[in-house]
Amino acid sequence: MVPQRISLITLGCKNLPVLRDFNAYLGWKETGHGYQDYAVFKTAGVMLSLYPLKSLANDTGLEAQKNTSSFKGVSFAINVDTPEQVDDTIGVVREAGGKILKEPSNEGHFRSACFADPEYNVWEIAYNPDSTFDERGAMLTI
Repeated sequence: MVPQRISLITLGCKNLPVLRDFNAYLGWKETGHGYQDYAVFKTAGVMLSLYPLKSLANDTGLEAQKNTSSFKGVSFAINVDTPEQVDDTIGVVREAGGKILKEPSNEGHFRSACFADPEYNVWEIAYNPDSTFDERGAMLTI
């Protein structure tokens, strides 16, 4: 089963500092990670992250694909509770006909995989041991 939650929406940015400053001007507060090349804002239920567009394409496995013209510059994340759930979930996605862009892999203590749905919306399945969720499954920390 794929958890029925969207934990994170990532916008691929052409100019991250400008978009970060724009959100700050709106009064939105970053989560405090202090990354120079990545920003995360907690909203009412779903985290919003800003990430350089080229890095997003590379991290999701799109850079390795021949045809990235369908990429909309946005990805959605479903964070799961265990590293094993990344593999299990991507298996369900594969059975459903999703296009696997990046097989499950570890990056430090994180584990993730990426896929495109039938309309080529890009999704990440991610395990982050620092993430916490409320009783509804909404992400509280990242």
